[in-house]
Amino acid sequence: QVQLVESGGGLVQPGGSLSLSCAASVRIFAIYDMGWYRQAPGKQRELVARITSTGRPNYADSVKGRFTVSRENAKNTVYLQMNSLKPEDTAVYYCNLALGVSSYWGQGTQVTVSS
Repeated sequence: QVQLVESGGGLVQPGGSLSLSCAASVRIFAIYDMGWYRQAPGKQRELVARITSTGRPNYADSVKGRFTVSRENAKNTVYLQMNSLKPEDTAVYYCNLALGVSSYWGQGTQVTVSS
């Protein structure tokens, strides 16, 4: 049973920073592509950033230059560093693990950007 546990969400002022972590309970973490998605109230879930098993990142246009995705295979963990946060970044952030047709989700962590 794959489990993904996110942490690091919270309330931050506009312009501030937060770092999210997602720990995965899998045997060989390094073979999986990992992603961060978010869902704001009344909106569809959207991709924020992904990092492939080989460490190649890609980002949604809305977060390029502000967010950084990284992974630490030895700790079965993927990170999302979020800088210069904006109110429109407010959402529940979900971690995703994917391999072929298999896809797993964490429970989500709330990020609120507000003054």
